[in-house]
Amino acid sequence: MRTTTVGDVTLLLPDLDPEDLDQVTDLSDDDVRDGLVDGVSWRGEQLVDQSVRGCRITGADLGEVSWEAGTLYGCEIVGTDLSGATLNGISIERCSFTGSRFTGARLIDVRLKDVLFDDCRFDYATLNRVSAASSVAFTNCTLGHGSWSSCSLSGVALRSCDFSDLELESCRLDGADLRGSRLQHFGTSLENLKGVALGEDQLPDLTRLAVNALSIVVRAER
Repeated sequence: MRTTTVGDVTLLLPDLDPEDLDQVTDLSDDDVRDGLVDGVSWRGEQLVDQSVRGCRITGADLGEVSWEAGTLYGCEIVGTDLSGATLNGISIERCSFTGSRFTGARLIDVRLKDVLFDDCRFDYATLNRVSAASSVAFTNCTLGHGSWSSCSLSGVALRSCDFSDLELESCRLDGADLRGSRLQHFGTSLENLKGVALGEDQLPDLTRLAVNALSIVVRAER
């Protein structure tokens, strides 16, 4: 394992050596452990109570996968397509996602602990009742046009992300670090931003959100 720090968030992440892993191409009913999953297509697969541990998944097509219950633990996921996937009731712990796509994905009752999403796309994704148990970070991610509801994401890092047209409803982000992120056209009430950390350069965007939320009319002096 290795530690990575994003702002004030310290994450414990896997440090896998591909030479220590066994090549995996087929998805069986058994748990997948210590595997190197490179360039495979499991598109549209139905997974129930599946456990994937200690795997490095690169360039895989997991689009439209349906995964209900189960665990993703100690894995590195790189350049993988999860567009349109549905993840329901799974636990993701000590995992890193790099350059992966969650466009149009649905994450429901997903529990995150020590998880890093770096340079990932969550555009048009739906997150419902997603919770951060500890140490979760999104860096350089596209989150636009998504819908997040009833998520508990206190203390997460959302650094240098694009929030354009992201809709938040009844989410907890107290203590979250949003520094460096684009807040233009952020579709949220001010209540969802209670207790977040921003940079001084983001205050004009926050002002625009407040003006819109309070229906304030700004007029030129005469």
